[in-house]
Amino acid sequence: MTRPIFSLLSIAMLTACGAKHTGTFDVGEATAEGDASEATAGADSLWAERSDEAQLRASLDAYKAVLAIDPANSHALEHLARGYYFLGDGHLSEDADKQAAWDQAIIYGKQCMGLNAEFKAATEAGEVDEATAAQTLGADDVRCTYWTATALGKWAGLQSLGVKLKNIPSVKAWIARVEELDSTYYYAATDRYWGAYFAAIPSFAGRDLDLSRTYLDKAIEAEPMHFGNRVLLASYWAEKTQDVATFDEQIAYVLNNCNNTLEDIIPEQEAEQRKAQGLLDRRDELFIDAGTVAAPEVVAPDCSAPEEEPAPAAEEGAEGATEEAAPAAEGSEGESTLEAVEDAPAEEAAE
Repeated sequence: MTRPIFSLLSIAMLTACGAKHTGTFDVGEATAEGDASEATAGADSLWAERSDEAQLRASLDAYKAVLAIDPANSHALEHLARGYYFLGDGHLSEDADKQAAWDQAIIYGKQCMGLNAEFKAATEAGEVDEATAAQTLGADDVRCTYWTATALGKWAGLQSLGVKLKNIPSVKAWIARVEELDSTYYYAATDRYWGAYFAAIPSFAGRDLDLSRTYLDKAIEAEPMHFGNRVLLASYWAEKTQDVATFDEQIAYVLNNCNNTLEDIIPEQEAEQRKAQGLLDRRDELFIDAGTVAAPEVVAPDCSAPEEEPAPAAEEGAEGATEEAAPAAEGSEGESTLEAVEDAPAEEAAE
């Protein structure tokens, strides 16, 4: 009996010593005049080049300029939350730099969540618990809620155990609400999150490697080409279970496939491949039995778009052949079907 009691007391003491993230749900006031739509278009153009860290940072500055004109601009707030998350997760290597980026992601993400007046009021009412307040979030809040929650989880992961425990209730409540509202959001994001969560948390806080594997397998089944699903299986579950075969299988898949199959998240896919290569480079360090099992073969794929084969020329005098090509469909201005598809805006995914 003394052991569980001691554990509960220890958790209570650690939680008391921790602190929640200090970001608020308050939106600021306009400090500039201008055309928010025009400023947003410029920011979005920079965002499209976020594979480059400098371009990503420029886009973040541009979205801040949008907020100076329109502080309640949910599009800008969402991209700032997601963008600072990606800066820390996909571009930076030092923990202090990552922590600073995720801190900014949380700040802007909370402001975005605070646009929901009912949620803001619920969180400010001291008697309302995290899960109850989260129920006020709706479908329009999914994107900002997810990126705020995942940034908060990353930020807390670099803090003391007490801070981790203090912030876990918010993370869990928000991810659970996203799952309720849209379990398919961002390539099975909530399954991916729970898969990492149940492998990463301490044993006394509920680590469950079987549940972790179940969630990650579910994410991969739903979105097999999303490299993040596989990198998490390799880096969280496989490492903790010392399953080098699963590690090799997932890392090889990520590195042997093209990163441009999901057109709207190519920068994020590139970042996952960098993570996969970093894990492969540390394979002998991560797995006790790595030396007894041959490392997976990695062959860089040819990811260039295949050239379109020209249509066969009509034989002279063939029945039905015409001297001139048929005119393009009205309104297409000579644009081919392939070009029309390539130029169409990809569905926006708001990792």
